[in-house]
Amino acid sequence: MSHAIEPVPKKFRPAPEHTASPDDPEAFWKKELARASTSAHSLLQRLDLLHLINETDQETDFTCLATDTYIDKIKTGDPNDPLLLQILPLNKEHDENIQSAGSTDPVGDIEALASQGLIHKYHGRALLISTGACAIHCRYCFRRHYPYQQASYSSKALHDVTHYLEQHTGIEEIILSGGDPLVLDNNKLSGLLAKLETIEHIKTLRIHTRIPVVLPGRINNGLLDLLQSSRFHIVMVIHSNHANELQQTECTNLHRLHHAGVTLLNQSVLLKGINDNADILVELSKRLFQCKTLPYYLHLLDPVTGAMHFDAGTEKALDLKTEMERQLPGYLVPRLVQEIAGNKSKTAIFRI
Repeated sequence: MSHAIEPVPKKFRPAPEHTASPDDPEAFWKKELARASTSAHSLLQRLDLLHLINETDQETDFTCLATDTYIDKIKTGDPNDPLLLQILPLNKEHDENIQSAGSTDPVGDIEALASQGLIHKYHGRALLISTGACAIHCRYCFRRHYPYQQASYSSKALHDVTHYLEQHTGIEEIILSGGDPLVLDNNKLSGLLAKLETIEHIKTLRIHTRIPVVLPGRINNGLLDLLQSSRFHIVMVIHSNHANELQQTECTNLHRLHHAGVTLLNQSVLLKGINDNADILVELSKRLFQCKTLPYYLHLLDPVTGAMHFDAGTEKALDLKTEMERQLPGYLVPRLVQEIAGNKSKTAIFRI
């Protein structure tokens, strides 16, 4: 079932609910999330890089957004810091000579909508756009043009979503994505999980999230208790592209998730000028293993309009894969994949 929906600029996306009372046990991470929105100007000023301001797009619909925790990991004064380059909006995002090969729906999400917010592409699993909110705006985001206002899950869509899932008994895994599903607080997340747990043929809950990397304070006791008490087998796919993102706090919280029984995997995107280097990717795999997380996928860039300047190319990706295989044991080498709209699974890349 497909729905023809016009993309909505991201500046119209629903904001996360940040309000927290002093007695709220989740107040700490909510306050940091409330402070997350920033501008290219303030980001560069904070990092002693204001001389780069003319290279940035300060009027973009896809706003500059990052948490204090993430920004604090960026090296002050370094215009080539790999974490900075993931969040700084540049003028080249609107360069038609670079971006013309991109699409606003590069992986075919809209055509795969089964009901509001529910994407059903692959056998045995369905994906729920559980929120449009994020804690960070990665400049290469493949859903930067996704029409969140019209096509993400809401309480009003609950009946249609659950009805579809109940009718499709072959679906054994539900994937929470977004936005970022862990922007939902524990009460909202608990309510959603409780409803999904009533669908007996769903056995596995997979959570796709960047939160453990960009807002580690969100990994609190309440969340751990919630995940540990679920009847689902919980898989959490985090998203880290560089070992610098995984410092001690992030690693500690990934250990806590592991001890709570969560299976931890990582998916990265190969990004030109950020991690298209064998030594960087090898270091990332080793760091992930220290953090109880196995490398899962290394994605070729999804060809989304606004991010084509990050495309490292298939030939370079294959060379990097070969070098990683030379340096690492097999369990630390992520699968090199590409998501191609209309295909029934991720496409493994073995040759040009």
